[in-house]
Amino acid sequence: MDDFKDSPTALVADVDCTTEGKELCEKNEVRGYPTIKWGDVGDLKDYQGGRSYDDLKKFAEENLGPTCGPGENLELCDAETKPKMEAYAKMSAGKLEGKIRNTIKNYEVELPLMKKVLAWQKKQDGKSEL
Repeated sequence: MDDFKDSPTALVADVDCTTEGKELCEKNEVRGYPTIKWGDVGDLKDYQGGRSYDDLKKFAEENLGPTCGPGENLELCDAETKPKMEAYAKMSAGKLEGKIRNTIKNYEVELPLMKKVLAWQKKQDGKSEL
């Protein structure tokens, strides 16, 4: 971890999920130990690669770095994502939180209902393409 201790863009941290880090681990869905997470702080992903220092360093060199995002990384966004990112950045935190709640509801509640109705419609038409 010493290789990254002065990095302005990378954080390598060791968290004890049984003591002070318990809340952080629960928030990031750490269920087993040891667990390695990587990526954007708001959207950490499970690391599935090798566990040696050389494996981890190679993964970091090949996969990690600045990505599309608001602020200084906006120029890294593609033409489709950039205007969306700009629009979200202009919203208040409350409005953005409401939009997130709405999107989650649509995904978790409405999408399964739509899939059921679509399957039913196809069955009614004599089709079974699912």
